[in-house]
Amino acid sequence: MKTKSKTLISATLALTSLGGSNAQEAAVPEKAAPPKSSFFTGEIPQAFKDGTISVNTWLRYENVNQTGLKDANALLIRPRLGFTTAPLYGFQGMVEMENVTAIGTSRDYNAAGTNLPGGAGHAVIADPETTQLNQAWLSYTHWDTTLKLGRQVIVRNNHRWVGDVPWRMNNQTFDAATLANTTLKDLTVSYGYVWNVNRIFGDEPGLSAANQDFRSRSHLINLDYTGFSFGKLGTYAYLLDLDNGAGAVSDANDSASYGVSLSGAVPVSEKFKLDYAAEFAWQTDYADNPLAGGYEAPYYKLEVKVPVKPVTLGVGYEVLGSDNGKGLSTPLATLHAFNGWADQFLSTPGGGIRDLYASAGVSLPFGFKTTAIYHNLTSDSGGLDYGDEIDLLLTKSFGKHWSGLVKYASFDGKDSPTARDVKKFWTQIEFKY
Repeated sequence: MKTKSKTLISATLALTSLGGSNAQEAAVPEKAAPPKSSFFTGEIPQAFKDGTISVNTWLRYENVNQTGLKDANALLIRPRLGFTTAPLYGFQGMVEMENVTAIGTSRDYNAAGTNLPGGAGHAVIADPETTQLNQAWLSYTHWDTTLKLGRQVIVRNNHRWVGDVPWRMNNQTFDAATLANTTLKDLTVSYGYVWNVNRIFGDEPGLSAANQDFRSRSHLINLDYTGFSFGKLGTYAYLLDLDNGAGAVSDANDSASYGVSLSGAVPVSEKFKLDYAAEFAWQTDYADNPLAGGYEAPYYKLEVKVPVKPVTLGVGYEVLGSDNGKGLSTPLATLHAFNGWADQFLSTPGGGIRDLYASAGVSLPFGFKTTAIYHNLTSDSGGLDYGDEIDLLLTKSFGKHWSGLVKYASFDGKDSPTARDVKKFWTQIEFKY
């Protein structure tokens, strides 16, 4: 009897235990399958996750000594922060902000028409304190074509005609629609329609009309062919219709420019080659240009450089012609890069410009690089000797993200329409990521 009882109890406990286990397992629901990733919950966030952050910060001291004006001094810091998404089905977007601030009491400079306290009577340093949306664009790439819409950087012809003025703290950007196509082998066809030019002076209160942004109805057309062994052939048409409320001053920049360029390298021996650049263009009045009778002015340039490590020697001749008292104009160019770093020819005089220049660059020990440029500047018509300029530059990179420079420009004016003597000095530290 006891044996049967024990057997019954054992069986009951076993069944209870088994039943309890099954009941417990049944009580735990199965894990639900994760929801499928959708376009909005998966791919768009991933495009942002795989995007890139860009940082570019300058700390620069600039001094300007100019005859007839008080010295200008500025210690400026310019952080620039951007974010670019990863491509998604051909789409890509970018946004970038920047701020320019004068440190301490270093505000005794003329900020090119703004109401900067203490600037009256001082020489110009064209870096107003400002906060700007530098870029904000959306692009789409498909069928060998890229369409970009919004505020963006545009550079054409090595900055001579259209550039972003990267030397100034607040660079120049364009509100535009641009299109680039590479369907045909070795040929790039580019078009841009610009409706606003965001110039280096910003949009702070007190800005003079002449320095305000350009409202624009301008067309930029380029064809570049790289299929030749001896160099790159480019053709272009720039139809500029610009207005910033300065009346005839801004309408005088309305122009149509048509040109052709050729650049490349020719081997001279086994040890070195000859780099060259040649360009010719023709400019006429266009749109609302008020000049009675119009004008037709030529542009041409020839430059050669001989790199023999560690030295590169160069010589060039550039002419901005004139007609009917009007000099050829390039109002959208990176003007600081041409006709001397002292910036005495940011607008072309009525007699035009002839610039004969020579340069020497040397790579020094410990990663230092130095450049020296000499300019002899005369008029294209009228027989004027504008003056001479010497430009010097020393640069050094420190690792992957840091670099520094020291830069100097000395202009000795003679028949110059601007200033008699100008000396400029810069020293700068840059962080780039």
